[in-house]
Amino acid sequence: MALIDLSKREVHCKIVYYGPGRCGKTTNLLYIYNSMNSNAKGKMLTIETKGDRTLFFDLLPLNLGKIKGFDIRIQLYTVPGQAIYEATRKLVLKGVDGLVFVADSLRVRRAKNIESLQDLKKNLLEYNLDIENLPIVLQYNKRDLESSPIPTLSLEEMEEDLNKELGAQAFQAAATKGLGVFETLKYISKKTVRYVATKHLVKPQ
Repeated sequence: MALIDLSKREVHCKIVYYGPGRCGKTTNLLYIYNSMNSNAKGKMLTIETKGDRTLFFDLLPLNLGKIKGFDIRIQLYTVPGQAIYEATRKLVLKGVDGLVFVADSLRVRRAKNIESLQDLKKNLLEYNLDIENLPIVLQYNKRDLESSPIPTLSLEEMEEDLNKELGAQAFQAAATKGLGVFETLKYISKKTVRYVATKHLVKPQ
C-alpha cells in the first residue's frame, strides 16, 4: 500500500523487482541508480540478513508529475532469488504497489523462471493480493546472449511459460548494457502511479 506523507506532500509508491536468482534484478537497480542525477535519488540501502541481501532506494522522477498536488516518490526494491531466502522475498513484498518480474533468457533457467513466478503468486496471496490485480511488467533479460553459443529461450517460449495467463506488457532487455532497463522502469512507474492514484487518492464519483 502506498505511503502518503502529508508533511512533505509526497506519495511513496513501492515497486519490487522479483525473479529467480542471478536473473538480473540487482543489475537493473544498479544501472538505474548509477544513471540517475543525485538530486533525483535517495541513498541506496542494503539490508544484509544471514547471507542474503535486499537492495532498495527511492527516486523522485519529475516527469511523472503530481497526484492531487502530491509529488510522487518511487521506491525500488529487489529481493534475493535463491530458494533459501523465501522469508525475505515474502517480507519485501509487503505493501507492494507494482511489480517487475525479471526472467532469465538462458534455457537452463527455464524451470527457475516458472518456479519463481509461482512463488511470487503464492507470496502475494499471503497478503491477500492477486497478481492479476496489481500493476506488473515482465522483463525478458539477457536477450543479448541470443547470438552467443549459449542456448537461450525464444520470446515465444518465454511468453508461453510466463505470460499466457497474465497478458502483461513485456520488454526485452540486456541489463548489463542498460538495454530495456529504463523502458521497463518508465512503463511500470506510470502504471503503478495510475493504480495508486485510483486506489488511494481519487475519490469515487
